[in-house]
Amino acid sequence: MGAGKTTVGRALAKKLGRRFIDSDHEIEARTGASIPCIFEVEGEASFRRREAEVIRDLTAQRGIVLATGGGAVLDAANREYLKARGTVIFLRASVQSILHRTCHDKNRPLLQIADPRKRIEELVQQREPFYREVADIIIDTGRPNVHFMVQTILAQLDMGACDQTEFPIKHMQQNKPFPPPSPVACLSPQGDGTIQLNVDLGARAYPITIGRDLLSNATYMGQFVGGKRAAIVTNTTVAALYLGKVRGALEAAGKQVTAIVLPDGEEEKNWASLMQIFDILLAEKCDRTTTLIALGGGVIGDLAGFAAASYMRGVPFIQVPTTLLAQVDSSVGGKTGINHALGKNMIGAFYQPKAVIADTSTLNTLPLRELSAGLAEVIKHGAIIDALFFDWIEENIEKLIAKDPDALSYAIQRSCEVKADVVRQDEREGGLRAILNFGHTFGHAIEAGLGYGKWLHGEAVGCGMVMAADLSWRLSWIDVDTKNRIIALVKAAGLPTVAPDLGVERWLELMQVDKKNEGGQIKFILLKPLGVPLITTVSHEMLLATLSTCIR
Repeated sequence: MGAGKTTVGRALAKKLGRRFIDSDHEIEARTGASIPCIFEVEGEASFRRREAEVIRDLTAQRGIVLATGGGAVLDAANREYLKARGTVIFLRASVQSILHRTCHDKNRPLLQIADPRKRIEELVQQREPFYREVADIIIDTGRPNVHFMVQTILAQLDMGACDQTEFPIKHMQQNKPFPPPSPVACLSPQGDGTIQLNVDLGARAYPITIGRDLLSNATYMGQFVGGKRAAIVTNTTVAALYLGKVRGALEAAGKQVTAIVLPDGEEEKNWASLMQIFDILLAEKCDRTTTLIALGGGVIGDLAGFAAASYMRGVPFIQVPTTLLAQVDSSVGGKTGINHALGKNMIGAFYQPKAVIADTSTLNTLPLRELSAGLAEVIKHGAIIDALFFDWIEENIEKLIAKDPDALSYAIQRSCEVKADVVRQDEREGGLRAILNFGHTFGHAIEAGLGYGKWLHGEAVGCGMVMAADLSWRLSWIDVDTKNRIIALVKAAGLPTVAPDLGVERWLELMQVDKKNEGGQIKFILLKPLGVPLITTVSHEMLLATLSTCIR
């Protein structure tokens, strides 16, 4: 409703040389009555029956562009017809945008009430899961004009956006932007207020549970420990805060618990720490039925996951992230590993957890610097996949910095939805998953160049996104306003926007050690435009221009 389906549909049909049909107009033509009149005389139920008949008939036609009514997706048969018979494009708009576009439109019977904003919010909440279910392509309508949206749709249709097995390789070859993945549908909220998402990897699928006060809940902590034993891998900082709670919950669930406490810090993500985990597991005679539990941030998650992938050739593990960065990013997707002096995360394995349990209460004790580091990954997800989410982050950055629980919960949920769906389509980074490294080519160079731990990972990524935005702007793929929006949001999140001076040659040397690189060429994740990523190489001169601008 009010997203511009008719306007965009007409323009798209003209470009494609197809006939345009609006389902509401077709209903009016068949009945000889306006939509408001049908609602008033026959009621909404009768209108929906007429709408279903029109959708059934029109989707059987070929060579058309069809704009449906906003509520057409409520009917299960309509959804099946749409999915089976065509490519479905979801034009997504914010509540504010919809209200602005519809506030004076008397032909919308559902909005002729005293509080149309509340009604729109209710409709969005009711309908959006169905839109996501049927959508092959999602286009945000917040800022771009009609021409821009049509060109974006045409580009994605040309790239075969519905072909989930082919397009990653195609994009790698042609340097075209990736279409956004269809978001993961959120499962129904649990009775206790938690939210559960699913990472759909077939036999390796697992849930992500997001909620408060989960660490001391024996049900949540014990249900994924299949055997009698659990080994908690954590660090000195987190152990003082949460080890007792988790141990108590597991013991209450009847599990025997071993604790492995490592020193804190990115510099500890190394071979020696990995060996320390193995030493204790072997000394305690932990067998293949022992479940490893990663209790901590990204460093602990990567270390414990790599240990689980390697110990006795693989034992189950659970991610229990306690930092924002880990909750929105590193705990999801199965990337595990350690750093090497010559490159970050260069030694490791893809190994999926049995579950991710994100207790948002742990963010109450998170230092502001760590919170900001996590916001870098939240911003990243909006920049590469969901421009509407990027808008939301801009509007709510002060609440996020203030640790507003509702804002943080939504940021975690949406970030996990984005990452889970990318992982679903490309588990082992054969193509598409590399888009999650937006800002990381520069960021990893900063971390390695300064020495691991000098800057937090999220701080380096935040600055790396600024540099990637500058490079995208130099290639004319985003405008200067978009570049400045990214810089302003990174700065508002409390992250650095000026890169350290490592020396140009050192910068180039460090960026050449990257898992994405092929044939000695440095690969970058850039934006074309905001919300649409691509993997590409750039000229030496263009890269030097960005380095000279962003380094102080």
